Amino acid sequence: MAIDSGETVTTKNKILIVDDHPFIIEGYKNAITRYNPDQFEFFITKAKDCESGYHIITNPDTEAFDIAFLDISMPPYEEKNIYSGEDLAKLLSEYMPNCKIILLTMYTELLKIKTIIKTINPNGLVIKNDLTFDELIFAFDKVIKNEKYYSQSVLNMLNQAEEGMIEIDQFDKQILFHLSKGTKLQDIPQYIPISLGAIEQRKLNLKELLKIEHGSDSDLVREAKSKGLLF
Repeated sequence: MAIDSGETVTTKNKILIVDDHPFIIEGYKNAITRYNPDQFEFFITKAKDCESGYHIITNPDTEAFDIAFLDISMPPYEEKNIYSGEDLAKLLSEYMPNCKIILLTMYTELLKIKTIIKTINPNGLVIKNDLTFDELIFAFDKVIKNEKYYSQSVLNMLNQAEEGMIEIDQFDKQILFHLSKGTKLQDIPQYIPISLGAIEQRKLNLKELLKIEHGSDSDLVREAKSKGLLF
């Protein structure tokens, strides 16, 4: 006959938090550990920037995380081409494809939000200005139950009329990147597999999309950065 020991069986979850503000990490940690403690046990790993996050994720001894909280804007790890929480999210998808990703950001540009959703498709996306203790618990509850969660500001932006919505692809991003580094236009075809004529046309299209038709390349780079298209 089976004997009921009276012990509660808890589900173990491994959590990664990457943010360059220690007090924010502690806030996330406090909220997570108070979530249904009778049902869940959480093992939390913390990282302070892109470099420390990279080493944790790629370490072969690191067990796969169940959920990751990633701040988007953090000190980069240029040596490995990790410039933001978005890049860490892509890395996580490669190394730990079953990990649910919650991205947190101060960006409130519709274009940037759409780009994040299109390229990362996170399980959760939260504008930090929306974030309260209760909101964080609600978001965590949704994601742990395999539901998507977008904070209210994200939903408001997505519900806006999107006429004239700017869409740029990987080539456009690379053109902006090389312009920001001071690469001469005629030299960019060395780095991108399209013709100089195509690059010139794309640059004109970008200026038109960003409403700076008569601006300089510096103006284009500055406006792209302000829209969150370039870091």
